[in-house]
Amino acid sequence: MATRRAYRVAYDGRPFYGFQRQPDVPTVEDALLDALAALDVLGDGKQDGDGDGDAPAGRATPPGYAAAGRTDRGVSALRQTVAFDAPGWLTPGAFDSELPGDVRVWAAADVSADFHATHDAARRTYRYHLHAPDADLDRARAAADRLSGEHDVHNLTSDPRGPRTRRALSVSVAAGGETVSGDDDAAAPGVADGEFLVLTVAAGGFPRGFVRRAATLVRGVAVGDAGLDRVDEVLGDDRLTGPRGVAPAAPEPLVLADVRYPGVDFDPDPGAVASLREVFSERRVDALARARVLGELSSAPER
Repeated sequence: MATRRAYRVAYDGRPFYGFQRQPDVPTVEDALLDALAALDVLGDGKQDGDGDGDAPAGRATPPGYAAAGRTDRGVSALRQTVAFDAPGWLTPGAFDSELPGDVRVWAAADVSADFHATHDAARRTYRYHLHAPDADLDRARAAADRLSGEHDVHNLTSDPRGPRTRRALSVSVAAGGETVSGDDDAAAPGVADGEFLVLTVAAGGFPRGFVRRAATLVRGVAVGDAGLDRVDEVLGDDRLTGPRGVAPAAPEPLVLADVRYPGVDFDPDPGAVASLREVFSERRVDALARARVLGELSSAPER
């Protein structure tokens, strides 16, 4: 008998063209649905998605399938969440048995029969690892403080202006080894040599591209390219276009760090967690080695 179950999904977003299914290019959702097909868990019919985390158009899905939301091409996740009616034997470890190494399911929770992974999410948290070796931390924090609160962020998204662009935001900045605000006293992860700031942004939901544009804005203030009045200008009523607008920062340093569901407690699968740590620890070592090689190559020889 199937039970509605929610799964935590971690993935390295670099090989994928975003989370949501697209024709002819690899996506995280395709990897998940391919795994469910191999495990004979897919439903017989097709469901049409609404583009905001629901079932993808043109693919068979299990009953009740939905995801917490979309991530763009190159964006990674630690706690992306998908939910659907699943058989009792479909543990995170069983799910992982048919997934590529880029994608790991590592925790699960039984939820109510009407649970919806998109609409029941109360809070989403993103973390952007902002390379800014010349940044002033106090200026960065002042910009983050100015962004916190309820604002119409129409100048920080490509979405048309409307109710979706008004958001109540929590924005904070941490440096290497510092405690990440509002994140259960976790230390800022992955920060090397003091060259990075960690921008943490939380809200009930986000308009498209917001966090990446917020990263551009905070960096500009932090390195002295703009003053705090620039934040006020961006949050103002006037539509900023062309050179006055805010371009999105690169997607690869962005991570969907958390999705909160009131009353839902996820149970980590020890074996799946160990697999996740092994896979991504190996990739981290490879990336660190590559960074050292590139650091040597980037030092201009005098002769």
